[in-house]
Amino acid sequence: MRDIFTAELTQLGEDLQAMSRLVESAITSAGTALLEGDVALAENVIADDSTIDAIERDLDERCVALLAQQQPVARDLRIVVTALRMSASLERMGDLARHVAEVARLRYPGRAMPAEIEPLFRQMHESAVRVAQRVTTVLGSHDLELAEEIERDDDLLDRLHHSTFTATLGGDLTLTPQQVVDVTLLGRYYERFGDHGVSVARRIVYLVTGELDEHGGP
Repeated sequence: MRDIFTAELTQLGEDLQAMSRLVESAITSAGTALLEGDVALAENVIADDSTIDAIERDLDERCVALLAQQQPVARDLRIVVTALRMSASLERMGDLARHVAEVARLRYPGRAMPAEIEPLFRQMHESAVRVAQRVTTVLGSHDLELAEEIERDDDLLDRLHHSTFTATLGGDLTLTPQQVVDVTLLGRYYERFGDHGVSVARRIVYLVTGELDEHGGP
């Protein structure tokens, strides 16, 4: 029975990595669709989000079954509870990638991104992709230093998000009301994407160390 339980825990980790790879692909494609005006790519991201959702539902059902049937304790319990919470964060990251793609599709054949502010969002895109790549890696490696790198990437996304407010509210750009709404929403999507990446990183730290962070949670 113990061997079966151990195999099930290992499978949870592999499924989280698979989910994260899909999120990584989604945010990469969504940002490209946004910056290049590629509506076909945007539609692919939107359609593929259902796969991420399905993995989350299946993973969560298995976690609940393990809690009920195996009544794990100590580190085994941390693995199951952490998997539940990380799957929720990854699912939300997939949703945020879909939201970016939906804005790109909505503005086609035009561009949602004003040319003057495109360099800023290109930086946000690159930072979000880096977060996603590192999340995938840290899920497999449990590398605590890499988890800290995700926090730094998120700090950059926060600064870039703040720059969108400066650009729309205090800068010299002349934007239409629709462009202001799009820039505001897109900035928020990327900022929240980074936040959820940090949530995954912190839960990996909790899984490895069993220690709570300074906010009183894993």
